[in-house]
Amino acid sequence: MGTVYAIANQKGGVGKTTTAVNLAACIAEAGYATLLIDMDPQSNATLGLGVDKHVTPTVYHALAGGVALASAVIETGIPNLGLVPAGPDLAGATVELPRAAGSENRLREALAPLRDRYEFVLLDCPPSLGPLTVNALVAADRVIVPVQAEYFALEGLAAMLDTLSLVQRELNPRLTIAGMLLTMHDGRTRLAQDVESEVRRHFPTLVFDTVIPRNVRVGEAPSFGRPVIHHDPHCAGADAYFELAKEVAARG
Repeated sequence: MGTVYAIANQKGGVGKTTTAVNLAACIAEAGYATLLIDMDPQSNATLGLGVDKHVTPTVYHALAGGVALASAVIETGIPNLGLVPAGPDLAGATVELPRAAGSENRLREALAPLRDRYEFVLLDCPPSLGPLTVNALVAADRVIVPVQAEYFALEGLAAMLDTLSLVQRELNPRLTIAGMLLTMHDGRTRLAQDVESEVRRHFPTLVFDTVIPRNVRVGEAPSFGRPVIHHDPHCAGADAYFELAKEVAARG
């Protein structure tokens, strides 16, 4: 049975989608059957893999019960990597899901038939603690928390940990933190160094060794509809995500 990872942080702009797309591509490149599920109505993970956000069916149709999740899987053109896309209609789920009893289990139930097909499933969560993020955290075995190397991102980390604790206690006791990932790190600045030092001091066993640097190629890649390892496989950002994939695989 594969392992399901939610890429989550209720703060926006910390690199969740960038991490989800590039980590999924690197794991697939290593030969693992990988599925990326876009849980964000903004559809950035979908667009980042060159898929039109108006394609159907999407994860919304699976959550609404109209289709099986398997029928929404798109082959991305990257070997071993499938995608369940999102579209603007997914925003409707934030209104519809809370009305239904047991709605927090929709994704877990929809994903169950696919777990033997994929060794890794990554869920790209929206930047909020709404029903879509809750569905992802309930469906996940582990969560990766991207943390931008800036002060406000560090402040938001405490709130995220409180959220995870609540989900573990009330909805998904098997959920564990796979690791915290420092993103958009500029090692030339004192601020980035201080934030990294502070996070590692408070969470010495949880922070990934890999640090994702600020890198122009990582920012460019989505405009070409592909992950950075297929945009510029030799840049610093590609190297970092390959190292992260190794760490994730090693942690099981």
